[in-house]
Amino acid sequence: MTPELSRFTAEKPEPGVLLLTMCRPEKLNAMDRTWFAELRAVMDGLGDADDARAVVLTGSGRAFSAGGDIDMFADLDGDVRRTRPHLRDVYAAFHAVERCAVPVVAAVNGLAYGGGTELALACDIVLAGRSARFAFKEPTVGLMPGYGIVRGPDVIGRHWTRYLALTGRDLGAERAARAGLVQEVHPDESLVDAAVGLAAEIAAHPALAVQVGKAFVNRDTGGGFSESVDSTALLFDTVEHREAVRAFRAARGR
Repeated sequence: MTPELSRFTAEKPEPGVLLLTMCRPEKLNAMDRTWFAELRAVMDGLGDADDARAVVLTGSGRAFSAGGDIDMFADLDGDVRRTRPHLRDVYAAFHAVERCAVPVVAAVNGLAYGGGTELALACDIVLAGRSARFAFKEPTVGLMPGYGIVRGPDVIGRHWTRYLALTGRDLGAERAARAGLVQEVHPDESLVDAAVGLAAEIAAHPALAVQVGKAFVNRDTGGGFSESVDSTALLFDTVEHREAVRAFRAARGR
């Protein structure tokens, strides 16, 4: 059973397929504490019933997700005692996608910045609309993509991970496909339908075989995160990060 949600909507467009849509379009589906808790709750609850054998994860509006909510960063105030547990919650949510019993297909529409790209890395298969843009924007605010820097080498290799994590540059959908982050590129208007069709194809297979296959591929995805938590938490306490957050919020009139 899908838990009560405020940051996502859930529907079943095809037998065996759960379509999970991030629904904060006014904030480009930015990730806050509620977002992380809800994503983890949904992922942890899947696989217990036969009515959801594959998930499609997408965003509403013009973004998949612009990443962490900058107001949440300001609330952390650089206190390592607060940032460490926060980062553990963040990584636990992404890791919940990896260990979810059923396959998760990302349908990346528009911007996937910071945590948006990290979320794509956590998904089992990634489809992108032609307008999709991927980037680790963390270095522009004095941080590093803590989850992405651990998972990126497994998915796109060390060179592409360094390119994204050190520059903050964007990749378009076709270039992201060449890097191995995206498996299929579709016109924006048919992206979700394509993702639902792919998920329905997966859902039609014997569930146990699919679940065991996913679990086996993802069997070694738990390492490296404790070191990343400590390193990223220290960056939250730097002058550069605090100034970048203040500048970003001032530009928005906050």
